[in-house]
Amino acid sequence: MSLGAVRTEAAPDETPGKAPSRRAQSVRAVGLLVALGVLALVFLLSLWIGSRNIAFLDTWNVLWHNDGSEEAIIIHDLRIPRALIGLLVGIGLGVGGALMQAVTRNPLADPGILGVTMGASASVVVAIAFLGITSVLGYVWFAFAGAAIASVVVYLLGSAGASSATPERLVLAGAAITAVLFAFNQAVLLLDPTAFNEFRFWEIGSIAGRKMDVVVRIAPFIGAGLLLALSQARPLNALALGDQAGRALGAKIGTTRLLTAVAITLLCGAATAAAGPITFVGLAVPHVARLIAGPDQRWVLPYSTVLAPVLMLGADVIGRKIGGAEEFEVGIMTAFVGAPVFIWLCRRRKSARL
Repeated sequence: MSLGAVRTEAAPDETPGKAPSRRAQSVRAVGLLVALGVLALVFLLSLWIGSRNIAFLDTWNVLWHNDGSEEAIIIHDLRIPRALIGLLVGIGLGVGGALMQAVTRNPLADPGILGVTMGASASVVVAIAFLGITSVLGYVWFAFAGAAIASVVVYLLGSAGASSATPERLVLAGAAITAVLFAFNQAVLLLDPTAFNEFRFWEIGSIAGRKMDVVVRIAPFIGAGLLLALSQARPLNALALGDQAGRALGAKIGTTRLLTAVAITLLCGAATAAAGPITFVGLAVPHVARLIAGPDQRWVLPYSTVLAPVLMLGADVIGRKIGGAEEFEVGIMTAFVGAPVFIWLCRRRKSARL
């Protein structure tokens, strides 16, 4: 079966081209509000829980009144930036993954399938090995530029020739670019042990130790990518029915794929630049969103916007608690938390049919 034939199974009254009932809309809206409440709770837990035990009331007080105490410094200088990074990275990966699965019509697509993650990694390797950059703040622009360049190359390869950028061509081009960049990374790192030691700390995926400067740098890209993604929800619904049906419904297929690719680059590029490669968030969260809201991208994208940060921040909090003095990085924890959830989703008949 071709990749273009892979699509999410939906109930008859939940097809993308059919308007849902008012009751279904109300249920989805209430579910989204509940998810926002869960996100607010997990965000507060991220500010409260850490290697240094601070009472919840003290955390709440210094959150609003920075009195310069040691607890206030921990909350404002360490935990707030960390929580905001987790929030932004979660949004970037979750919405980016949902867009990838929609534009490729492949429920197994994730931020690595179009070369975004490997492009960022290759750029960071160059920054470390050849330019001597060793700070997270210094990696951000290189990683984002690498992700953007890789995405452009993949799109150009996927649209080369007489044919347009079909899902199959984009996936094949992404796989080719990913293989080439992976080989480049391995060659450079094997020849430069110092670069390997620096790179492995970024590659593991972490939001610890990030300062507010990183938040300020990636927030505009995440915001722009999110707005662009939400603007493509309706055309992506038409695209899910196939190119011919999409054109019949008035969707501009090429423009939709191009704008979606730009949104993916902004979201996943900025997220990977800030935290490194983090797996399973962009893969599993859109499945949960579709399980709750159905295949309509007008609901899948908002749900992914909320649920992905819940997974990111929740995994980070769990990693702080079970690791004791030595915390488990969020990149490790999302794999431990996300993999069982994804396996469970794949086993459900309503999740995805290949």
